[in-house]
Amino acid sequence: MSEGMAERQAKAAEAPVDVDTGKALRGPGTAAGQAAMVGGALLSLLHIYLNTLGTWSEMWVNIVHFGGFGALCALVYPAFQARSAQGARLVLVLDVVLAALSLSLIAYLMLGEASFFERNARFEWYDWFFTALAPLLALEFVRRTTGLLIPAIMVTAFTYVVLWGKYVPGMLTFPGLTLETMLYRSFYTDDGMLGNIASISATYVFMFVLFGAFLNRSGAGEFIIDFARAVARRMIGGPGYVAVIGSALMGTISGSTVANVAATGVITIPMMKRAGFRPKFAAATETAASTGGQIMPPIMGAGAFVMASYTGIPYLTIVAVSVIPAILYFWSVAIYIRIESRKQGLTATDPDAPSVGEAFRRGGLQFFLPIGVLMGLLMAGFTPTYCAGAGIIALIASSWLRKGYGMGPRAIYEALAKGAADMILTAVLLVAVGVVVNAIATTGIGNTFSLMINQWAGGSLIIALILIALASLVLGMGLPVTAAYVVLATLSAPALAELIAHSSVLQAVAAGTIGDQAKAILMLAAPDRMAEIGQPMSLEAARALVALIPPEISRTFAEGALSREALTVALLSAHMIIFWLSQSSGITPPVCLTAFAAAAIAKTPPMATGFVSLKLAKGLYIVPLLFAYTPMMGGNIWHDLQVAFFAFFAIYAIGGAIDGHLEAPVSWLVRPVLLLAGAAMMWPENLLAHVVGLAVFAALFALNLRAARRAEARPAAA
Repeated sequence: MSEGMAERQAKAAEAPVDVDTGKALRGPGTAAGQAAMVGGALLSLLHIYLNTLGTWSEMWVNIVHFGGFGALCALVYPAFQARSAQGARLVLVLDVVLAALSLSLIAYLMLGEASFFERNARFEWYDWFFTALAPLLALEFVRRTTGLLIPAIMVTAFTYVVLWGKYVPGMLTFPGLTLETMLYRSFYTDDGMLGNIASISATYVFMFVLFGAFLNRSGAGEFIIDFARAVARRMIGGPGYVAVIGSALMGTISGSTVANVAATGVITIPMMKRAGFRPKFAAATETAASTGGQIMPPIMGAGAFVMASYTGIPYLTIVAVSVIPAILYFWSVAIYIRIESRKQGLTATDPDAPSVGEAFRRGGLQFFLPIGVLMGLLMAGFTPTYCAGAGIIALIASSWLRKGYGMGPRAIYEALAKGAADMILTAVLLVAVGVVVNAIATTGIGNTFSLMINQWAGGSLIIALILIALASLVLGMGLPVTAAYVVLATLSAPALAELIAHSSVLQAVAAGTIGDQAKAILMLAAPDRMAEIGQPMSLEAARALVALIPPEISRTFAEGALSREALTVALLSAHMIIFWLSQSSGITPPVCLTAFAAAAIAKTPPMATGFVSLKLAKGLYIVPLLFAYTPMMGGNIWHDLQVAFFAFFAIYAIGGAIDGHLEAPVSWLVRPVLLLAGAAMMWPENLLAHVVGLAVFAALFALNLRAARRAEARPAAA
């Protein structure tokens, strides 16, 4: 391992601040920090056993997950920042007590679950205590790790069900449940704290976070930078591409955009500044590239696993259809690097970069072999948790193929402890979000919210997308990406899926291919047009007929009109749109933690960096349009490649129109034409528009390239 990488890892190990949140931590040099490391390593080993060989019930696994990570959170994240030694001791005592209470939840469930259900879920005094203790601890742990917004949402959701929902007028009124019923549902049901979302956290998410910790400990981070430098060393603006390639690869081992910036930005941002990029642009490039790590398969933060659970669509399918969109996103960042390089007249720099062969010899096998094992087992049909465990074993074995990097007992212990430490925030967050999800499921407010979105949008998909984008931006100001996605998907995914499926419904009605259930609904809605139903008709007639269906049964009608495959594609498209839009909070002012982290490295104004980042990461808003208006999530590779081919040039055209530069400056008269050409190449299912748009862009690009070469020739001639 290089001296620079070792020094960075040593500093990271001693860092008293969480890179994701800026919260102060107890470092490994303290007694509490040491206890947390030992406990984290043991907790990681227990999770590996439970996810590979164990046969415990899901609820037992989930309570161990929450109780264990709650205890780690209490030890690592102090309740308050004391100003004196005596105050620090009092805070530590409080935290130790909370850690013990968190572990007591495990004993309560394992020792008392059987007797609880034997008496038909009748509460005794200790049931009241522990079922109330669980959400209160989750509330406190989330306050420590993420701030006050999520606890406020949890309290609002819980009290809405128990106290004040009956006083809300209109569609949002709810008669209420007793406190005992709500505590039971929050603790014991699949929609509650120890239900489906906690299962995702304890299995898929944790195993892949642990896999990433082992990859990082094996020196993969150093290889990623070396490999990115090797690929980009002959490119104009090469250091910018190092950020893009490095952050894309780092996304395979990191579930956090801020951690991605911290790992790669300390190298790429100074490189970009030395190459001639403006500091603000360098920080924004790293911000946008690191944001893409969250949408980069196979890990995609925790999103792919949560999405698989919500939709019932296999994890491997979600990963497979996410590859091309992720490439389009990174391309949207890369074209801005190209444009900025041409604007500033930069040339290829980084003569000290290794060759691709040298980079592979330095650690390529350690990086690609475990990931190859992981993906190979996934495609062979093994469960993701089993594949992650096998990948960890393959990684430990492959580390010995490179001299000086073999992972012995100490390295394995450190990786186990680091994986647990990296998981604390996500674990307590996903368990705590169960309180909100339970309230939404109990009250049916998700269906109500979906109806409201349909009403506000007036049946317009683009208006619905704008509303959801605004909602995701507001939620993202205080929620981490995964939590924002969970809340927004629970509320709005059904409505969005229905609107996406609407065009397919119209085509089915026009073709007369709808099922008997859908025909019956149409006959009830339009009895005077029974003879036309089930017969071919014009698209306008089909639209007028479907408009007669009451909104509250439109979803039932769509389910009867379309095939299961079409409905699945619409559902996956809706969830993928929400997931992508949820990423925007990290790069959008005024709250943009990822941009702030990059700005701190580049020493640039954080807010200004955020605005430049927003421009570079425009792909987060452009690519989801393809999910909404094309069957890109359908898994037809040839269709997806066709859509991606035209989108490839469309993104370049739109970037040139926004920035006013391609290979040479673009005049104000040409910029609207470029924008229209880009829009034509992305127009839904219209090959003629795609071809015309591409032809216009090609002609404008050729003229622009010619102008650039003339400009370059003038100084040479002089």
